[in-house]
Formats: sequence, structure tokens, C-alpha cells
Amino acid sequence: MNLPETTSLRNSPDTFCCKRVERAFSECFFDTFHTRLFGGSEEPLYQPAQAIGDSHALHYRGDYFASALHEVSHWCIAGTERRQQLDFGYWYAPDGRSGEQQQAFEAAECRPQALEWFFSRACGYRFQVSADNLDRAEDSVPDTATFQSCVLAQALRWQREGLPERADRFFDSLCREFGTTTSSCNLHFSLMDII
Repeated sequence: MNLPETTSLRNSPDTFCCKRVERAFSECFFDTFHTRLFGGSEEPLYQPAQAIGDSHALHYRGDYFASALHEVSHWCIAGTERRQQLDFGYWYAPDGRSGEQQQAFEAAECRPQALEWFFSRACGYRFQVSADNLDRAEDSVPDTATFQSCVLAQALRWQREGLPERADRFFDSLCREFGTTTSSCNLHFSLMDII
């Protein structure tokens, strides 16, 4: 008996190949939103089209699977106006952020990371909350428990109320691509999964 291709990919080294995320993204959004997802970047970046007929470009870091899912999360949350701005008009303070800068970062990251958790589940991939401040000063150690709780609360809110429209569409596309059959409203989210 032949197993479906998605089942055989689950146990292969190519299971979490970023090209699969890129393909799912293009199938969902290229025709309607003229946006493509690209890997290989040193840093993530969203670039709106420069001229009529050009496509928008969403770049994720290297060939990191989690980075691809995370950048799509930002894109799914960004409204029409933000999708016309370089990097959605967000500021970014690099590693070594102060405690105050870290709090601002976490406030902005709660929703995208909760959405990334859904996308990770659709792929069968382990999600990890990222405070993304490895070079912080000793006096600015972030309270990761508070941030983790914020991400969990947002995931549970979306589970009750439903995902944003583009996010829901992408979640379904990832489920098809990775051969998962779960519904976003039937997922189980717990702090134990991300600690």
C-alpha cells in the first residue's frame, strides 16, 4: 500500500523545508495580494512593491523554518496601510535592548508569536516563544513568564474568537501542505508547551 506523499515527508529530513512554507504562502496569497515569501536574508524584512506590476516581498532569516512562520504571522496581522510601508512601519531595536525597549518589543510581539504558534501546530513543528534579546544588559533580564502568558492568552483568544481572515486561510493551507487534519479551534494551548 502506498502512503500519501505528505505522510512519507513527515519522517524525512525535508519535512520542515522552508520551500514548503513558501509554496503554501504563494498558493494562498500571490494572486490576491501579489506577495511572495523569500528565505536567505540576514535579517527579516518586508518590502512593499516599488512599482506597479511588481510584487511585494516578505523576507525571512536564512533558511529558518520558525523565521518563515514568524514573518508570515506579521504579514497576516498587518493591515492594508501597514503593508504599504517598509517593514510594516515597525521600529526594531537590535539585541542589547534596555528593559523598557524589551517591554515595548514584547508588547508588539505578543500577537505575531501567538499566531506563529498556530502555524507551527499546523505544520507539526515545535513552537518556542522568543524574547529575542540575547545580548541584553544584566539589569534588563526580561520576565519571560509574563511574555509567555501574554502569548498564551492571545492564542486562547484567537481560538475562541477565530483567527484573522488571512491567518485562517494560511493555517488551512499549512494543514494541507503538512498533512495535519486539526482545526484551529480544536488545538490545545498550554504554558507547559512553551516553557
